[in-house]
Amino acid sequence: MNPDWQNFLTTQGAQTQDGVVQHFGDSAAERIATRDGTVLSDLSQFGIIKASGEEAKGFLHNLFSSDVNALTPQQALPSSFNTAKGRTLATFLIWRNETEYFLHLPQSLLAPIQKKLSMFVLRAKVKIENASDDIVCLGLSGANAATLLQQHFPVLPRSPLDIVYHEDTGLIRLGADRFQLNATPQRAPALWKQLSAGARPVGSPCWDWLNIRAGIPVILPQTQEAFVPQMANLDLIGAVNFKKGCYPGQEIVARMQYLGKNKRRMYLAHVESDAAPQAGDELFSMEMEGQSCGTVVNAQAAPGGGYDLLAVIQIASHDAFPVHLGNLQGARLQFQPLPYPLP
Repeated sequence: MNPDWQNFLTTQGAQTQDGVVQHFGDSAAERIATRDGTVLSDLSQFGIIKASGEEAKGFLHNLFSSDVNALTPQQALPSSFNTAKGRTLATFLIWRNETEYFLHLPQSLLAPIQKKLSMFVLRAKVKIENASDDIVCLGLSGANAATLLQQHFPVLPRSPLDIVYHEDTGLIRLGADRFQLNATPQRAPALWKQLSAGARPVGSPCWDWLNIRAGIPVILPQTQEAFVPQMANLDLIGAVNFKKGCYPGQEIVARMQYLGKNKRRMYLAHVESDAAPQAGDELFSMEMEGQSCGTVVNAQAAPGGGYDLLAVIQIASHDAFPVHLGNLQGARLQFQPLPYPLP
């Protein structure tokens, strides 16, 4: 987190840990406000990798699962970076300006992914660097989010993943009532004060809960290389383009799409558990006879108690058997509908 920005958030009541805002004094009330009201969140649980240089577009296009060649400054794009075996190393949102590309991914993956991308550069005219301190990202969500933004910006992005720029701030529409704002560190404090007048500040876990409810998986160190993109529904949220050329893992991803049968999918669930589920936790059902039938991708405390989570699970187990956290005697998952249809 940019040091000046962190100092500012502290003056606003933010309680931080390892550079991530945990809450503003009342986590439980903030969770309820995230569900029922309009909230403002710092997004420093994510960092930014910047790619620049005259060959940056082709370089990234040849590495990622989405069509980077088709990306324009007026849109953002979900994407993934995979191994040669088709296993996902990172998921992220990517956007660009006229000359540079920006990858928004978890801080816990930033350094290893930056290092791995740099290994591919070789003689390419591309520069890969950490730009996390140069851009402050904010999240705004709720029924009044658009109305609040219209008080300060003359034009808003109309469709999901559209981007509109206003001087030193970029607005990305993530959904009907959810926006990401990318601002300079100099602009961010004034912007925060303007928006917090009409939106409750909440900790980063609240934003992570919104991602879970939206069915957006965030790969973390505990789940790197655990899934092929289709298992985590990346094909359903626009993070995989099946018409583009080769990239690491493309053959595996295409084979699963056209020739194979995907036996796992990602599901949304609620669980009442004494201990908080963690990314990478195993799930069990009788169908698998003692073997794990799935893996938690992301989990956060839910506003009404218990925990909401995304989990990649054997389709057969989901369809016909109770699924439990940790072991067959563990808390049972209560499945809920995702905001998009499963095939």
